[in-house]
Amino acid sequence: MGELRILSGSEQAAAYLRTELSRGRWAGTMPGSDRLVRLLGVGRNTVDTALALLEKEGLLESQGVGRARRILRGEQTDTPSLGIHVLAYDRGDLSGNFLATLWNQLQLAGHRVELADKTLEELGMNRQRVARMVQRSGAKNWIVLGGPHEVLHWFSEQELHTLAVSGRHSRLPLASASVDKRQAITDCVERLVALGHSRISLLVREDRRKPHPGQSEQAFLEALQQKGIKTGSYHLPDWGNEVADFYAVLDSLLRYTPPTALLLGGSYLYIAAERHLAQQGIVAPRDISLVSTDYNEEPFYWAEPQISHIQLDWNLAARQIVRWSDRLARGQTDVRQSVTRAKFVEGGTIGPAPS
Repeated sequence: MGELRILSGSEQAAAYLRTELSRGRWAGTMPGSDRLVRLLGVGRNTVDTALALLEKEGLLESQGVGRARRILRGEQTDTPSLGIHVLAYDRGDLSGNFLATLWNQLQLAGHRVELADKTLEELGMNRQRVARMVQRSGAKNWIVLGGPHEVLHWFSEQELHTLAVSGRHSRLPLASASVDKRQAITDCVERLVALGHSRISLLVREDRRKPHPGQSEQAFLEALQQKGIKTGSYHLPDWGNEVADFYAVLDSLLRYTPPTALLLGGSYLYIAAERHLAQQGIVAPRDISLVSTDYNEEPFYWAEPQISHIQLDWNLAARQIVRWSDRLARGQTDVRQSVTRAKFVEGGTIGPAPS
């Protein structure tokens, strides 16, 4: 179970409207804000923020000032219902914005969604354990979030319909929806080098480094090399998958040749590193530059200054996954691999390299 989080008024209003859309209460266009204010008994700002959330999820589309928003999902269609199992990377996925958006869009499209009994992390990223769980479930349609290569390779060999969301799916005959971070990573490195940084390290989970660095990680190393920085294990350190391993590698980096810039492969790694550094009096951007390369905006919504990060458009990816599900429900085999481009957002947690 994910961490308990108290929903804001606008999030509660959005949840209510989302449910009513799924029930087909409105068709074609949404009621105006004034009508929804009266219906929900809340303020205009709360309603407007709730509607903006539903737009971001791809459920509504603005048609301009003064015009009713168009409903993109929730209308009755001829698409058959499809049962889909979702295999999450870790428990953080279960409370993240992307899975919530994907879940809502699939349900509004008429599909039935279930979570796998365990996450990839809980299964140790182990191919055999994943295989046993999938076989016990009897499910034939799978969405796998952030899968390592050996797990996705197993899925590609089965008589299953599988879509990989990011993960190590390169050169596998699987449908996928992913975000290409290579140019964004390169832009980030170039900006850091321009600010005087040369001691730059990237900390990512083991499945992103083995059996060889992923595309984003390779782009990071190549960007450093293009700037004349000879790369090695210092720049992409090796560490295990346990919490203690993360803090151990972080302390090791700080003990000998402290990096002036640190890229973290996940919001949870960013938060852990930021707190650990702060306990030692190391603060960004005064003492070190920090960047999240796999950014989930929810934990940082009120962050000031804004976190420097690689921005991912997962809402577009969610819509691509719904289209894959619709085609599959109609009996159409689909192994298309869709890609959206990430971008580097500088934010306020990077600065000149400390002297």
